[in-house]
Amino acid sequence: MRSRFGLLAALLLSAVPAAAQQCGGDFEAWKQGVAAEARAAGVGAAGLSALENATLDEKALARDRAQGVFTQTFIEFSNRMISSHRLKQGAANLQKYAEVFVRADREYGVQAPVIAAFWALETDFGAVQGDFHTLNALVSLSHDCRRPQLFRPQIVPLLMLIDRGVVPADVTGAWAGEIGQTQMLPSDYLGHGVDGDGDGLVDLRGSAPDVIMSTASKIRSRGWKRDQPWIEEVRVPDDLPWEQTGRTNKLPLTQWSQWGVTRPDGTPLLDNGLKAGLALPMGRKGPAFLTYDNFDVYLEWNQSFTYALTAANLAARLGGAPRFDPRNPEPGLNGDQMKALQTKLEAKGYDVGTVDGILGTNTREAIRKEQKRLGLPVDGWPTPELLARL
Repeated sequence: MRSRFGLLAALLLSAVPAAAQQCGGDFEAWKQGVAAEARAAGVGAAGLSALENATLDEKALARDRAQGVFTQTFIEFSNRMISSHRLKQGAANLQKYAEVFVRADREYGVQAPVIAAFWALETDFGAVQGDFHTLNALVSLSHDCRRPQLFRPQIVPLLMLIDRGVVPADVTGAWAGEIGQTQMLPSDYLGHGVDGDGDGLVDLRGSAPDVIMSTASKIRSRGWKRDQPWIEEVRVPDDLPWEQTGRTNKLPLTQWSQWGVTRPDGTPLLDNGLKAGLALPMGRKGPAFLTYDNFDVYLEWNQSFTYALTAANLAARLGGAPRFDPRNPEPGLNGDQMKALQTKLEAKGYDVGTVDGILGTNTREAIRKEQKRLGLPVDGWPTPELLARL
């Protein structure tokens, strides 16, 4: 199955200059600027009318300012998200739609458990798709000057979908503009939507075959490598050149083996000829995973390392792997302590992004550099000892 409108969408969008990251000011005047962009992209009367009727959604703006879920540790978050219900429903759906999953794997090279895990985490297999008015949410978040660069590029694709009758003008979804059972942004819906059930429509809200095939198309577009693994749980020794760890420092499995990294049961790693990084989401005493190139695609889907690793673990569980061993990580920092740590790192010249108490990529990297400077094991895990020594 090919995307019903991917090529046309690409041609239309390529003909339009990049959306100006203009925000704020009079809302109606701002909408006129968006309308000009949409008209130039070929959006017709139905789409333009929907934009004209769009209103500000204060609830969407409030949600954008109140994200706190990723202050949880990886163990806390994954234990909550990888539930027995999702594992049971996932197994049932893998069986129910087995033929569609086989097609998705054949055409896009994405394994069934990978697709099913995103389907589970995003909406519980379509049960909770969000009740925000998608267009109102996107225009509100784009007009707002906090992060318009993330949302404004999604307005014209959504108007195209509305204009063609693919989704109604009052389509609902998540607060940040995602639509359907795997919460795809309008640009992905437009560019990677696939008619999986052959009815001539791409319905990501109601058709499981469309959802499965479109999700596979999106994942492949982010660089997924056919038939390759994404993560592998391992056991690490007490002593390791910790500065060599981290998702991006990919080394041959033979090297990890030489340093004493094994499979969870203590048997030697099976060399698959690939390179992998060693991810320690809660430090050297917590759970440990080899992360392959395909794991990077999870971070393309969601930039939160905690979410990405949880999604990868859920996929592994749906593929038959046992629950990971949490081991015994060192106590971390609470939200206020994390903010204090970020403030100290910022004062030392590190770019930690926003001082928000969240252990993001920039904060982890700054921690690793300070651990190395202080002669501590370089595992990227913030501890009370590190905070005290800074």
